[in-house]
Amino acid sequence: MVRVLIVDDSAFMRSALSNMLSSDPEIQIAGSARDGLEAIEKVAQLKPDIVTMDVEMPRMDGISALKHIMANTPVPVIMVSSLTVEGAHITLEALEHGAVDFIPKNLSDLSLNILRLKEVLVDKIKQLARKGVPRRIVRPAARPATAPVAAAPVLRTTGERRVGLVAIGTSTGGPKALQEVLPSLPKEFPVPIVIAQHMPPNFTGPFAERLNQLCKLEVREAKEGDVLKPGLILIAPGGGHMRVARKRGIETTVTISEDRENFIYRPSVDALMASVAEFFPGRALGVILTGMGNDGMKGMIELKKTGGRIFAQNEESCVVYGMPKAVVDAGIADKVLSIEEIAGEIVNSV
Repeated sequence: MVRVLIVDDSAFMRSALSNMLSSDPEIQIAGSARDGLEAIEKVAQLKPDIVTMDVEMPRMDGISALKHIMANTPVPVIMVSSLTVEGAHITLEALEHGAVDFIPKNLSDLSLNILRLKEVLVDKIKQLARKGVPRRIVRPAARPATAPVAAAPVLRTTGERRVGLVAIGTSTGGPKALQEVLPSLPKEFPVPIVIAQHMPPNFTGPFAERLNQLCKLEVREAKEGDVLKPGLILIAPGGGHMRVARKRGIETTVTISEDRENFIYRPSVDALMASVAEFFPGRALGVILTGMGNDGMKGMIELKKTGGRIFAQNEESCVVYGMPKAVVDAGIADKVLSIEEIAGEIVNSV
């Protein structure tokens, strides 16, 4: 039985979340709190398996309560966030302070119908609660002032085809995972990187800006027609699918669409990987990181058929071992790696 503490100053939100979650026989509502101070008391008193935490509340806000809880009585915390740019910045800050994920406060704005929302939310609560508090990531310093030491050249066998593009897919737990992998890549990284991270609109822009501050490489939210260049990292915009395509037979660009028919998630990892398989046959590295569900598996199968290589994050270092598990179970992963190993293995592959 998963015991949940719901923290929100809105009686409507407390009731809505309680009704959704308690509909599952494996979930029990341990209690509720109306502000951060009450949340701290209830976490210590009730010892829930997981907490949903509103951001803006009287007396003490959600970020302050989160910091206190993670320092004194650690428990998995899911932030309840507004789908605004300001809400994105606050949510990203919460993820850095130990929150495991977030759900939208604007429930009516979701493209998913209410039944689908309940299914996703219940599954997320159960998986995150059972995984427990994730370990904290110690990030490398942002943009060192001193010149980096040149990496040793990678020795290759005669005839080995070089990787021309790295494509990464991730979902729940992805922001933390990417903040460990990407800042570890060297300034002279020789190929482009494209990333599909499940995030709503207004979130991917601030997330790309934050990564850009941490990385030696340029990171930005992708836009229609962006040209892939060595060392450039493009993040698929929330609410749209990013694909790679050839332009005039020479340049490779990205296209952005809002195809709602064929994919549950936007951006879709499957859509990105399938396009990578088409335009970089035998020259792509696909990396699948932590996330719920199996988005990315079909696209990775296409990538594998064309001779691409595939890395999957291992279960021990995942927040949720769903998307990598699907790839591993399909038998297409060339390497299964801890999050600490992935950056080095990517560098060795390009």
